[in-house]
This record gives sequence, structure tokens and C-alpha cells, in this order.
Amino acid sequence: MTVGILLISHNQVGTELINTARQMLSCYTLPTKVISISIEDNPDDIRLKLNQTLQEIDQGNGTLILTDMFGSTPSNIACDVSERHDIRVVSGLNLPMLIRVLNYPHLDLEQLEQKAITGGQEGVARCHHTGCIS
Repeated sequence: MTVGILLISHNQVGTELINTARQMLSCYTLPTKVISISIEDNPDDIRLKLNQTLQEIDQGNGTLILTDMFGSTPSNIACDVSERHDIRVVSGLNLPMLIRVLNYPHLDLEQLEQKAITGGQEGVARCHHTGCIS
């Protein structure tokens, strides 16, 4: 059994990131799902979809929810379920975060949460004429 990965994002951000990760990795074993939220979506309908998706993705070891921006609708809806012991929520989704998480399918929920945080942070760098620095 493995941890499920759920991306909740504005529009198609999560879908595009997971598609890119699939191309880069060619294979990963963690079950993943995406919930895309548009401006027209009703928050109550999204909450219902979230609960259904969590049931679908749960394999017994919990779910890591990655959202695109803290304080926005995707993050706020994810926070509604964050008090559950089998769910962790990390905001600030970026490609390095997602790749890091998908590369460690053997880790438990708490360890994957830490990989998401460090992967996201370490994936941010500033480039200038002498090279890139973190």
C-alpha cells in the first residue's frame, strides 16, 4: 500500500504538472488524482468531489494533498479536511515538489510531506550571469 497524491489547483495547473511529471519520469507508482477548480465552480460541489476523490485514492496509508497557492480556494478547501490524521496538505505546488514526491513511493505520509516541502523549496533558485544559486 502507498500514499495517495491529490493535486488541487486553479484551472488546469495540476493537470499540466502531473502530465509533465509523467513525461519526465515515464513511470511512477503512487496513485494520483487531480481536482481542477475554475472560477465558476461552487465550493460545496468541490467539497463533495474532494470527499469522493479521497475515498477513491485512499489505499490505507493516507493522502498527501498538494495545492497551488496558500489562501486560495484550492488550499482553503483542502484545509477543510486537513485535521484528519490520514491527510497532509502542502501548498505552493511546483514541478520540483511534485517530482520529488513521486520519486519516493516507499515513504510514509509524514516523510512524503517533508519531501514535498523540501522539494518545493529547493526547486526555487535565482539565475544570473555567473550561474544559478538557491
